Amino acid sequence: MTIIRHQPEKKAPPDAFSEGRTPTFEESAKESLSNSQLRRNLGKATQTIRRKRGVAVAEMPDWEELREAGRALKARTLRHLDDYLVELEESVKRAGGQVHWARDAEEANRIVAGIAKSHGAREVVKVKSIATDETKLNEYLEGEGIAAYETDLAELIIQLAGETSSHILVPAIHKNRSEIRELFMRELGVEDLSDDPPDLANAARLYLRKKFLSAKVGISGANFAVAETGTVCVVESEGNGRMCTTLPPVLVTLMGIEKVIPQWRDYEVFMQLLPRSSTAERMNPYTSFWTGASQGSGDGPEEFHLVLMDNGRTDVLADEIGRQSLNCIRCSACLNVCPVYERTGGHAYNSVYPGPIGAILTPQLVGIGEPGPDSLPYASSLCGACYEVCPVKINIPQVLIHLRGKVVRHKQDEGGLRERLDPENVAMQAMGRIFANRRLYEGAQKAAHVGQWPLARSGTIHRLPGKLAGWTEARDLKPVPEQTFRDWWKTRRGGPSPNGSTGDGAS
Repeated sequence: MTIIRHQPEKKAPPDAFSEGRTPTFEESAKESLSNSQLRRNLGKATQTIRRKRGVAVAEMPDWEELREAGRALKARTLRHLDDYLVELEESVKRAGGQVHWARDAEEANRIVAGIAKSHGAREVVKVKSIATDETKLNEYLEGEGIAAYETDLAELIIQLAGETSSHILVPAIHKNRSEIRELFMRELGVEDLSDDPPDLANAARLYLRKKFLSAKVGISGANFAVAETGTVCVVESEGNGRMCTTLPPVLVTLMGIEKVIPQWRDYEVFMQLLPRSSTAERMNPYTSFWTGASQGSGDGPEEFHLVLMDNGRTDVLADEIGRQSLNCIRCSACLNVCPVYERTGGHAYNSVYPGPIGAILTPQLVGIGEPGPDSLPYASSLCGACYEVCPVKINIPQVLIHLRGKVVRHKQDEGGLRERLDPENVAMQAMGRIFANRRLYEGAQKAAHVGQWPLARSGTIHRLPGKLAGWTEARDLKPVPEQTFRDWWKTRRGGPSPNGSTGDGAS
């Protein structure tokens, strides 16, 4: 776990919550951006991770080939997802496990709670799982009289503080050591505790050891599950996850249906991509595999349940552009290179999945139509850094633009004529028609050259009129030149078009 020194991140504006809605990214980001200490420390943390990742990736001469292999494997899996899920179910059952299908978060929570109740469990231990955060399983179990204890150190900190994660890899990145010390002394009853990381980790270890030994049920997520063998994999850095998956007699794994991979040999690709992209390591300290139940061998759980959850994923699968979001292997590399995340942190996204991947995954999982999720595709500069580092080559900028279009179209459908006559929308529609027609485009160039004369001074446009003035508040614009490229081409090449249709044949 990485512990970063800085002030706690501010929460989203209370007015949004008082209205009973999720705040938009813009509302929450303003609060985060006002915390200069948060920005400095997020910048330091993400830059450190980026630098280490760069070194780890540079060791691999075939890194780009591995990325392409990972992308191709995930794409093939999504094309045949129904077949692989059925195969996974058969493999798990053959190994002595049980498989449950959950259409949504409510059904997934109900299944997990039912299994715990059937064994008389009043406490369960959990290994870090974003899927259970997505379903709000802990809150659901609490309502059923079952206490769920997070065992990942950072997740434990978040749980004790009553907060949410702000990073996929480093959930407690917004906490400093002093705050964690005070938290442990208050919530764990620890006295005389320093803020040295080894002492903090030891305090958590002593607390969790009792939970591991007494829990009847363990709950895990899954990084991958193999259709061919039914083998489930969890990758982590502390070893607490292995305690959850081996000590309790009953193990329940909640997994999004997109986590399945076809064959055991496919791990060769993903076990090279994931550690280097997430923790900048050649191999994670703890990579746990299990297949079904131990069936009396004493090596692992005596009873294993795999819960396969949809929760909006088939809707994402139906979108040919958006479906690549399901390729994500939760490495968090996109967060660490994103200039937006680096300045706002994860809480500004108001999503279980923060950063660039959250900006494209959350709106699709919950559906377009709510102001909070609808704002996430705009939480990007479209610089493309996330696409460059993604180990499975998710084209996040492409999906962001695609989702922005869906948001706009939804607003037009909901808002009717008012939205369709919005000045920005009208302008964009007009520009689209002009840019699609050569004669209109050339006519617009000539009109712009003539119409700019009141604005151009000394070869520069310093200020645009009206609402367009925002473009020139921080930048100057070059005026439209007297001679366009097409006109220049005609004089140089003797042809009317630069596309090679006439002229001297140059291309």
